[in-house]
Formats: sequence, C-alpha cells, structure tokens
Amino acid sequence: MIIPAFGLGTFRLQDDVVIHSVKTALELGYRTIDTAQIYENEAAVGKAITENGIARSELFITTKIWIENLSAEKLIPSLKESLKKLRTDYVDLTLIHWPSPGSAVSVEESMRALMAAKELGLTQQIGISNFPVALMEEAIAAVGVENIATNQIELHPFLQNRKVTEFAKQQGLHITSYMTLAYGEALKDDVIIAIAEKHQATPAQVVLAWAMQLGYAVIPSSTKRENLSSNMAAIELKLDEDDMAKIASLDRQQRLVSPEGLAPNWD
Repeated sequence: MIIPAFGLGTFRLQDDVVIHSVKTALELGYRTIDTAQIYENEAAVGKAITENGIARSELFITTKIWIENLSAEKLIPSLKESLKKLRTDYVDLTLIHWPSPGSAVSVEESMRALMAAKELGLTQQIGISNFPVALMEEAIAAVGVENIATNQIELHPFLQNRKVTEFAKQQGLHITSYMTLAYGEALKDDVIIAIAEKHQATPAQVVLAWAMQLGYAVIPSSTKRENLSSNMAAIELKLDEDDMAKIASLDRQQRLVSPEGLAPNWD
C-alpha cells in the first residue's frame, strides 16, 4: 500500500473556492486530493476533477466517513453517495474521519464495514483518522494492520504526536499529517524562518519537507496559485540533521484541533 507523500487538502474550502483550488493544483501537477463528507465539498471537488479532464487512473482521491455514517448499515450507502458527488466509481482511500463519540459504533464494526466497501471495489484502500493508540489497537485487531493504509492525524512542529507516531512505526502503520503548518503559526517561528533562509526556501517548504522526511504524507491546502506551486517544491527540499533536530525541539504538545464531544482521549 502506497500513500502519496504530497497532496492537496480541501478542509474549509467550498463551492467556487474549492473548485478553483483543485483546478489550479491539478494544472500545477498535483494528483492527490483529500476531501471528506463533512467538508460539504465533495460535489465541487468532483466537478473540478471532471472538468480538468485528467485520467482517473492518474489521480489519488481520499474521502472520509463522517461519524453519523460509521455503522455497518450506513457506511457503504454513504460512501456510494460520496462517489456520486465525486463523479467517480471508486476512491483510492477511505478513512474513518473521527472515532465514534462514546464508542456509539465500535471501531470493529466501522472497520469491517470499510473492508466490505473495499471488497466491493468502492475504495482501493482504507484507513483511520484522529485515532490515538488505544483505538489504533482496536482497528488493527479488527482488520489487521496490513489493511490499514494510514492514520491521518494533526501533526506539526508544535504537536509532534510522538506516542502515536512511535506506536504506528512499531506496527508498520503509515502516518498522514494534517494541519502541518499549524494554521500558519509554524511559518512565523524564528527557528523555521532561520532554516528557510539557510536553504533559500520558504518556511512552508521547510515544515512540509520536515514532515515528509520523517516519512509522513502531507496535504496542505491553499487558494493561491503561488502558494500551491511553492508548497509543491517542498518535495525537492532536503533538510540536514541539524535542521531536523532543531524542528524536533519545537514540540510543545500544542493541539489545535480537539472538537468538544468529538475528540477521543488523546495520547
């Protein structure tokens, strides 16, 4: 199972804004697009992809199942609805967006429903998002680690999520980083700015390169062509050990995304 290291996120982008972002990204050479049922932009993403005319086989599309659709009877119908909106017969990756609050639906039930969706050809790969260690263990017990393509988690220089990433590494489970730029806060950090100047790079390129060098996939979003193009150049940037150590020291357990009533017990 291979998850592309670099892609486009679409969180908080809707309607014409997301259509423009996706179309621009595809023109620039992006081929990985990350969306979700709760973003309410799957139809707009589908429109942008279709209108760009890129062969479906060249694209890697991820969507995420919302908490209301995690039960065995709802998951597959909701995914079929997502496919309709995205104007495709399958997605490349389907994730459980958040664990079911209060375990209203068990991890096992949702993971088995995802496996059934995979067996039906609705999704090529399955995975999880916002899962702490205890719930990762439940997911692995349900379907086997070899069937879990990634755990997509908040991860940036100020929240390096070491317990989760170390457990994932031991298990051979891939990590995707979201909020990698920490809502832009990481771009203002003096350490990151100094590393950027040293490499004649942008702070965003430094942060994205740092995450990719640690083996994580990244899905930054932007509405500006200049930033979309610049972010993509992070793929070529190589940081040295000193750079990586300096960024490692920035961890301060600063979590930016923890919705009340939705967040699990974080590690």
